[in-house]
Amino acid sequence: MEIKRSGSRPSGKGPAEYFTGAVRIDPLFETPDPGRALGVSVKHLGGVTYGGYSDIPIRKVNEAYERLLKSDVKYRFSIDMASLKSE
Repeated sequence: MEIKRSGSRPSGKGPAEYFTGAVRIDPLFETPDPGRALGVSVKHLGGVTYGGYSDIPIRKVNEAYERLLKSDVKYRFSIDMASLKSE
């Protein structure tokens, strides 16, 4: 798996089935088949609601990754980027 810096690949628009309002998505990583993990940076551009996400602090990213490997995931994980400054 190769992790890229946000903004180093083309951004996309958030899919309407997951978001209402304007959202920019920057891809960070994707595991090759048969993997099922995907990492993105989501920028909320105003008027956005979303569901099915679990916001986690950066210190829990390894725990979230282990849960992904075990298919023990009820929600998508979203890393709280503000936690980078506080931890």
